[in-house]
Amino acid sequence: MPIKGELRDFSTTQILNLINLAKKSGTLTIFNAQKSGVKEKVNGKDRERIDPGAERAKVSFKAGKLIYATMQGQEGNLVSVLNKAGKLTDEQARIIRERAKNTSDKALALLLINANYVSQNDVLNSVQQHILNVIYALMSLNEEPFRFEDDLAPDPNRIHVPIDLENVIIEGSRRIKEIEELNQHLPNLDMALRFPENPKEKFKGIHLSVEEWRVVSFVNPKNTIRQIAKANNMSEIEIRRIVYGLEQAGLVELVKPAGMEGAGKPGSPQQGNQQRRPVQKPQVQKVVVNRLIDKIRSI
Repeated sequence: MPIKGELRDFSTTQILNLINLAKKSGTLTIFNAQKSGVKEKVNGKDRERIDPGAERAKVSFKAGKLIYATMQGQEGNLVSVLNKAGKLTDEQARIIRERAKNTSDKALALLLINANYVSQNDVLNSVQQHILNVIYALMSLNEEPFRFEDDLAPDPNRIHVPIDLENVIIEGSRRIKEIEELNQHLPNLDMALRFPENPKEKFKGIHLSVEEWRVVSFVNPKNTIRQIAKANNMSEIEIRRIVYGLEQAGLVELVKPAGMEGAGKPGSPQQGNQQRRPVQKPQVQKVVVNRLIDKIRSI
């Protein structure tokens, strides 16, 4: 029989602890929270009932170990995971997607390893990091409905990597505090980014990661931070962390998106109601990137 509940009553951390201690196998499904407008009484207090919406995430376990996780808005297929980890270039990922449309992740991993595109460690480490990123993102949720089913097996076509939950819980708890600080610093992802007028001095001695370069390549006042995250298959936590680091280093600045009229300060209550241009898929601004690279090379 499935176990149902809401994360406002039973947190993700508590669920992971229970699964770890009981050595449970099964799949945890977390749904988007839909406000019903209906009041209910819980422990003598009135509150609004939350109904389960579309699936937000699925997390699978075997004998108390985390083995797979996927979340809405983040592509969990092997090509996307390897591309995001910097093990495949954008062009390699595009070609492989076209040529291996109906190939399972397990079969594709063998093909890529045999063709010397990646190593076995590249595959396992990239998949593991993807799983952990999903879990850490879920640990910050605080109201969504969930259901745990013992007899629901994970997708057999995906690559499963067993991960001990003890360290996940400890690291996740540390990140929750970090997430709170990042949310406070950057509460609104509908702001845009731009380069400072003279970034040359700022780039001296700076070494950016693959993911940071990907964000940098989309920096343009026309692209919101939310759009940049979606284009790079990043969670809100990941994009906030990267933007915060770039901003603190003086490499980017927060600005209102082009087309946003009368927007308030970042995070202001009025900002979410502003009229702005329709969302468009961000395009890499090659001229800006090349100019930036030229500046770095001239240092």
